[in-house]
Amino acid sequence: MDIRTRATTVHISDEGSGEPALVFLHYWGGSSRTWDAVVSELAGAYRSVAVDHRGWGYSHAPQQGYAIADLADDVQDVIEARRLSRYVLVGHSMGGKVAQLVASRRPQGLEGVVLVAPSPPSPTILSDEQRAAMAAAYDSRESIAWVLDNVLTANPLDARLREQVIVDSLRGAPQAKAAWPNAAMREDIRQEVGLIDVPVLVVGGELDQVDPIETLQKEVLPRIAGARLDVLLGTGHLSPLEAPSALAAIIRQFLGELQAWQRASGAPARAATV
Repeated sequence: MDIRTRATTVHISDEGSGEPALVFLHYWGGSSRTWDAVVSELAGAYRSVAVDHRGWGYSHAPQQGYAIADLADDVQDVIEARRLSRYVLVGHSMGGKVAQLVASRRPQGLEGVVLVAPSPPSPTILSDEQRAAMAAAYDSRESIAWVLDNVLTANPLDARLREQVIVDSLRGAPQAKAAWPNAAMREDIRQEVGLIDVPVLVVGGELDQVDPIETLQKEVLPRIAGARLDVLLGTGHLSPLEAPSALAAIIRQFLGELQAWQRASGAPARAATV
């Protein structure tokens, strides 16, 4: 399904029913189908809307407009177009940074946020050599396979998922591939995330080399009031693919806690105007 946003057209999947809806945002190099196994685990109880960020998956790829604010605008336009009155953002890595900015805007209907191995709100600083290597990481099947085996995962993916990662990474538009290491990951949204006013769960992989637990503890948790950390043992950066059942269980528990808190406090959900 394609959704026209204020600046481009993005592709989404929209499955299941049940509130709050879950809005899934993928990592740099992935697509909405990165979340397929997690969505499948939660399908019986929740509606899931998974987004292909602009330039990835089947979304359009404008020549410009790959700042975190641009991606956040797309997400909010999808939420409005799909008339989500109650929802939780679930963002992974790059998608986690996007989710933080969306949440900082305090949109109506937002009830909570799950940040999975999120890129921190502070700038990620790389040397010119490191940035050039990262920008070229998805140039070929061989380079993607090397990054997948040596950086992104702590556990080998089966052949089907491995091929999915390679295809998704190759499919990305050149401008989308370049924008993250050269600009978006260097953005500073620390001031903005201090405005987040809903419960936030951060999920880290014990063996994550990209956004390790130490980074989450130093750069994410202290900047978001009340945020707490769960750690997936023996897991690398691609937990939606490496450990989907365990991740889905953590998300399910968080959603249950949100509902219990709302009942106990008598606090109504922040209703959206649709």
